[in-house]
Amino acid sequence: MFEQSLLDAQGVKTTTRYTVFFSFFVQCLIIGVAVLIPLIYTNTLPAHQLMSYLVAPPPPPPPPPPPAAVMKAPKITPREFDSSKLMQPKIIPKQVAIIKEEDMSAAAISGVVGGVPGGVPGGAVGGVIGGILSSTPVAPPPPPKVEAPKAAPQRIRVGGNVQKANLIFQPKPVYPPLAKQARIQGLVRFTAIISKEGTIQQLTLISGHPLLIPSAQEAVKQWRYRPTLLNGEPVEVITQIDVNFTLSQ
Repeated sequence: MFEQSLLDAQGVKTTTRYTVFFSFFVQCLIIGVAVLIPLIYTNTLPAHQLMSYLVAPPPPPPPPPPPAAVMKAPKITPREFDSSKLMQPKIIPKQVAIIKEEDMSAAAISGVVGGVPGGVPGGAVGGVIGGILSSTPVAPPPPPKVEAPKAAPQRIRVGGNVQKANLIFQPKPVYPPLAKQARIQGLVRFTAIISKEGTIQQLTLISGHPLLIPSAQEAVKQWRYRPTLLNGEPVEVITQIDVNFTLSQ
């Protein structure tokens, strides 16, 4: 294979083969160095160009904002009069309007001789302002309210010790034999409503021993009181009644 490469241009065979191998080795070395240098010295590569291949392209710019709306200035019509003041016209009008004042009738300005300016037509001579108003009938003031007398209370509350002084009939309760054998003693308390005549109208138990309650209730229902007067009138009374049971009685 290499025999043809060892021949010179005239077909004469060269005397050495080392030059061919040496040339081949040098060429391979040059190619290898050219390939390895970019791999070793990477910082010499154009980084900007490499990043442009790896980074996505930037998004397109946003569209420009719409043009701002142009506000049209309102058309101002020049006025000839401003706050009862005559102003110079800006332009010369084509036609001038003539204002005619109406003639006031004699009936409108007629009045009474000696009347007050601005009076009512047909008023009296020498009248004064407000004369018509003063001639109108005025409603009389409402009568004063008379407070009705307060009704006297039909029922009052009186303490037990105070109402006890009005007792006129007080039978003593019978001591229950069973309670005496059991040596039970104590206080039985009621709330009573005394009628206008002094009798017990309603009796409500507050406290007491069950063995003592029936005897005390039977005795209190027979009690009589002197009628209680309020402003000279008899009234009902709410009071408290205590019945005491002791073994010594």
